[in-house]
Amino acid sequence: MTELRTIRCVGCEGGVPPLSPDEVLGFLKELKDWKVSSDAKSIHKRFEFKNFYKTMAFVNAIAWIANQENHHPDLRVGFNYCEVEYTTHAIDGLSKNDFICAAKVDGLEDLK
Repeated sequence: MTELRTIRCVGCEGGVPPLSPDEVLGFLKELKDWKVSSDAKSIHKRFEFKNFYKTMAFVNAIAWIANQENHHPDLRVGFNYCEVEYTTHAIDGLSKNDFICAAKVDGLEDLK
């Protein structure tokens, strides 16, 4: 388990710079199969499931994490998939919060 799963998000109202490319790469190594967008402002991953019910259970678990951490992803959902994207809108880029939440979402895969 990555340390990111054990810590909480810290509120971000802006006024701080996004993570540097080196910081992004360091945090990315702690995640499983997440990718950085071409503009380096977000991370994303596609999860696939056997059916709609399992997909929706996953989406609901993400919603719970998002509310607990007060950091909310963009989701694209279909019958047997969910694409998750994190960015920190307040800084127009990536923050540690994005990686904390992504690590917690990775932990949900154990429930599949």
